[in-house]
Amino acid sequence: MRKTMRPALVAGLTVASALAVVVATPALSTAAPTTMSQAASILASGGDLASPEKKDIAMQLVSSAENSSLNWKAQYSYIEDIGDGRGYTAGIIGFCSGTGDMLELVEAYTDSVPGNPLAKYLPALRKVNGTESHTGLGQPFVDAWKAAAKTSQFQAAQNSERDRVYFNPSVNQAKSDGLGALGQFIYYDAIVMHGPGNSSDSFGGIRNSAIKKAKPPSQGGNETTYLKAFLDARKVIMKQEEAHADTSRVDTEQLVFLNAGNLDLHTPLKWKVYGDSYQIN
Repeated sequence: MRKTMRPALVAGLTVASALAVVVATPALSTAAPTTMSQAASILASGGDLASPEKKDIAMQLVSSAENSSLNWKAQYSYIEDIGDGRGYTAGIIGFCSGTGDMLELVEAYTDSVPGNPLAKYLPALRKVNGTESHTGLGQPFVDAWKAAAKTSQFQAAQNSERDRVYFNPSVNQAKSDGLGALGQFIYYDAIVMHGPGNSSDSFGGIRNSAIKKAKPPSQGGNETTYLKAFLDARKVIMKQEEAHADTSRVDTEQLVFLNAGNLDLHTPLKWKVYGDSYQIN
């Protein structure tokens, strides 16, 4: 995970009947949402971020903030130390050598492709995990990452880890909370930056803070009100770290969509991140 700043109603079903059977979910659910939770999501707004079209939009939105580009598929080979104390940041989701997700990625990649260019760096990745150190890595590791990124196997491994650790858990949790495509994206973007977990500065902690202020649709709350509470809670955490202090990915992106009532995250989309303008038609 990269943690840095970059320059309609369902026929025959009422809201009350759908929401009456929906119960509060754990801080982060990895299981598929229940049928009634899915119904609540449809009633709340609509849209499924896991659909191919919406998922590609989500990746472009994240890439605009993480890499100042809508071309997220060009980021498989990306790798650099951005000076945030987390070692190397790399790939389509900002896997970091200091936070464990890069290690898990290379381990999974090596399980499927034993002779890959990164396999020999596993001992070094284990040693530097939790630190900003480059010991045992350096330019040879950077070159190996870029070489591996040219292969379909490593690209598939990055996609798989993105989905396993970030996309699927956050989207499924959003669906269980009765949120449509925009809410699902808001959860996904938060987990990318802040990581999974229940600490106050993680995705789960931010969600817990939001629920204390407003109920999600699955608990009978208003979707827009709840999402504003979630974004407010997220901004509090962002401002606690210098690398996150610019909250424009919330203010001039997500809040723009939310204030426009675009809960389905339909195109065209226009937004700004860190002063740069973007558009998806």
